[in-house]
Amino acid sequence: MSSDATTAVPTVTVTVTDVPGPLGPLGQEPAAHGLGTSLPQAESRVKTEGTFPYASDLWAEGLLWAAILRSPHPHARIVSVDTSAAVAMPGVRAVVTAADVPGAATYGRRVADRPVFASDLVRHHGEALAAVAADHPDTARLAAAAIAVEYEVLEPVTDPEKAFAAEPLHPDGNLIRHIPLRFGDPEATGEVVVEGLYRIGRQDPAPIGAEAGLAVPRPDGGVELYTASTDPHTDRDLAAACFGLPPEQVKLVVTGVPGATGDREDPGFQIPLGLLALRTGCPVKLTATREESFLGHAHRHPTLLRYRHHADAEGRLVKVEAQILLDGGAYADSSSESLAAAVAFACGPYVVPHAFVEGWAVRTNNPPSGHVRGEGAMQVCAAYEAQMDKLAAKLGVDPAELRMRNVMATGDILPTGQTVTCPAPVAELLAAVRDFPLPPLPKDTPEGEWLLPGGPEGAGEPGAVRRGVGYALGMVHMLGAEGTDEVSTATVRVADGVATVICSAVDTGSGFSTLARQVVQETLGIEEVHVAPVDTDQPPAGPAAHGRHTWVSGGAVERAAKMVRTQLLQPLAHKFGMSTELLQITDGKITSYDGVLSTTVTEALDGKELWATAQCRPHPTEPLDDAGQGDAFVGLAFCAIRAVVDVDVELGAVRVVEMAVAQDVGRILNPAQLAVRIEAGVTQGVGAALTENLRTARGLVRHPDFTGYALPTSLDAPDIRIVKLVEERDVVAPFGAKAASAVPVVTSPAAVAAAVRAATGRPVNRLPIRPQAAVAAAQG
Repeated sequence: MSSDATTAVPTVTVTVTDVPGPLGPLGQEPAAHGLGTSLPQAESRVKTEGTFPYASDLWAEGLLWAAILRSPHPHARIVSVDTSAAVAMPGVRAVVTAADVPGAATYGRRVADRPVFASDLVRHHGEALAAVAADHPDTARLAAAAIAVEYEVLEPVTDPEKAFAAEPLHPDGNLIRHIPLRFGDPEATGEVVVEGLYRIGRQDPAPIGAEAGLAVPRPDGGVELYTASTDPHTDRDLAAACFGLPPEQVKLVVTGVPGATGDREDPGFQIPLGLLALRTGCPVKLTATREESFLGHAHRHPTLLRYRHHADAEGRLVKVEAQILLDGGAYADSSSESLAAAVAFACGPYVVPHAFVEGWAVRTNNPPSGHVRGEGAMQVCAAYEAQMDKLAAKLGVDPAELRMRNVMATGDILPTGQTVTCPAPVAELLAAVRDFPLPPLPKDTPEGEWLLPGGPEGAGEPGAVRRGVGYALGMVHMLGAEGTDEVSTATVRVADGVATVICSAVDTGSGFSTLARQVVQETLGIEEVHVAPVDTDQPPAGPAAHGRHTWVSGGAVERAAKMVRTQLLQPLAHKFGMSTELLQITDGKITSYDGVLSTTVTEALDGKELWATAQCRPHPTEPLDDAGQGDAFVGLAFCAIRAVVDVDVELGAVRVVEMAVAQDVGRILNPAQLAVRIEAGVTQGVGAALTENLRTARGLVRHPDFTGYALPTSLDAPDIRIVKLVEERDVVAPFGAKAASAVPVVTSPAAVAAAVRAATGRPVNRLPIRPQAAVAAAQG
């Protein structure tokens, strides 16, 4: 049995107040369909019953099983690779190495610098060297282990600060990107100055569902890949290039996605599968072990941050100076984009007249880093909010009040020189969490002991517990940045009274499939709406990140549905001598403004088949220039969180009692799903604050499993109080809605750290917060 079967799934108590619309329990009968209602997800029942087909459930006639040989060293020269013992094993059908890659030897979603199989150098622990296909999974694993590799072990570069002077680890060098941001007067100073050094650990996406895939050869010499990809067209193109095939001979079919908080499937799983299928002429399946997932896919960038904040005597910010160093691991991946977000948001959602930030992303021999929800923004949020707490303490000002004196609003200017044109109700958000009633103190009785840090029977004396309250404000960008061409295509087809949406936007748990149904239901008045399975025969919709499918793909669905609506209404409008704008569709009925026309959508369709295809492309952005200036972002989203924690100062245990959340959402499209997205984001942030850190020792991943990597459990998850959702619509966004899940991930670790600082009276400069640090802080 895989480790997934025994992994505890975090559960959270969610209380939602001040939220308009029908937001009841998820099992409650939904209100009328359309935007603004809590329409349940179509797959909810089959997922909860365990009958939903994930990639690990796939099967094909004549199936072979794959296994990948991975390096036990973080840095080594490959002297020789001998596959003869593996090839000779009964049941082994193929062994492939770097010499067997017919096309491009390297790949990468952003930078093609990662080899399919290492051929000369191993650059990180767990890097792939070869893959085996056999008639049984155990045979495949034994054959992979039988491959003899002779290494010349090299000294790994694991300290990102030493990467600048180290010998190049890659032909492209060790520096991935440098961004010097210059904004304002470098000579400006404040009356009060605080400094800090901060470290953020390596958080893993930790998908509960196994990473798996199936490759099936095609009669035309191509191959079909079945995986839980979050960006199918990009993955298809990368694989095709490595296979030496044109993209039209490679098809990627998206299987059930268990959920994604980053790049769900590393192409490093998919490409070896396709190579083995092409070599053997048989379907080949790979289900990664938990260890392989930890070693293979990308993680959140470990980050080192140095800050100096200048403020006047009243606590108003004058200048922020910062140095930000991202550890990109062995390959570039999304480090450039993550660094841009970190540098641009280094000052947070505050008005800062002068800012000077140096940002670097470097290669090391540590595990690869990449896209994880809120990348770049989460790391700097923890640092700049710690700085705000230091300023408040030095000035003797309440931390919430100090923040209120500096908050950003619409019309202010980011340190990148970009004007904030979208709604930015930061002051309103902060006031909401500040004024929300605090939770009661824990009971000093045996029956209430479970409320104390450490869980049942895990806490010390109640007298050793200190309560702390902390605040944090966070921000993220929506969609791609720095000139990324964001576009999505969707088709809406109506036949026999049923609507079908065809769009290659992958629903990773974001609720896009439900949103698409709601849009079509509201626009066309058709109750039964299906969303077609995703594959690369459909036009591209781009990656599932930064809320882009709600904005770009949802916008494409809306435009296509409106085009079908026009086709539906035009004959009626022509017959009655009026324009289609004078007709409305409500609850499946078509009526005119004057009541003369009244019919049903079914009668108007009269057996006709209607369809339309549309695209949505937001306004363009531009790359940051040599001074870190430019209109790099399409839109921004904001969040305020107040954390309440209890800290056992003898044991160092921390219990997050409550997280009060106020968020800028633009428009509530599905109240229940929105609450779940915020809940999940906060819980992921609590994990980053307290438990989640993929530890390494000289580049070697220690305990790559769920015993060594601790996800929050139900005992760790706090009560989450969504105290305010601000619905100030972003006029440039379809529906006016904003990204929902990334900004609570960004904000909650900083809030927890602030609360622990308040409880212990000492700085908390590292995430996750270690128990020994809490004890030392309290006793120091």
